[in-house]
Amino acid sequence: MTIKSDKWIRKMASEHGMIEPFEPGQVKQKDGHSIVSYGTSSYGYDIRCSDEFKLFTNLNSTIVDPKRFDSNSFVDVKSDICIIPPNSFALARTVEYFRIPRNILTICLGKSTYARCGIIVNVTPFEPEWEGYVTLEFSNTTPLPARIYANEGVAQVIFFEADEVCETSYKDRNGKYQFQQGVTLPKI
Repeated sequence: MTIKSDKWIRKMASEHGMIEPFEPGQVKQKDGHSIVSYGTSSYGYDIRCSDEFKLFTNLNSTIVDPKRFDSNSFVDVKSDICIIPPNSFALARTVEYFRIPRNILTICLGKSTYARCGIIVNVTPFEPEWEGYVTLEFSNTTPLPARIYANEGVAQVIFFEADEVCETSYKDRNGKYQFQQGVTLPKI
């Protein structure tokens, strides 16, 4: 496997629509204000989170069960910021829509700006031929409320090219999260 560079990312985004909308450089300011950067980096792409959040709540005192997840465990929030309560979490989705080539696997890691504040960004790999908006999970590990900024960078996607094409892709096996559009809850 090889890690793909900024040149490859720009080519795949422009010629194959791998990332839409796509930012070919690094954006660090918006309207004259510093922001958490997003866009193409040396060996990856810094993704943004949209203004659609699902904020975890324990109002219903339900058990968190990935096989029988209760959607009432979340409150929908549409805002430029999301305040995550202490020791809680929120789901969001990316601004960017991804189309992953058959010979590519990605790993997504949270940006250090958030990690240094005790906010962990968790995203599973984007498998070969997966397509959709990415569902993001933000865990606030601190005893204080934490703020997430919409339309700013939250994590970096690193692209790995396989030495050979996989026999069965995510698309081939009709993966349950294929073509997801909004913040997507667990499915079985």
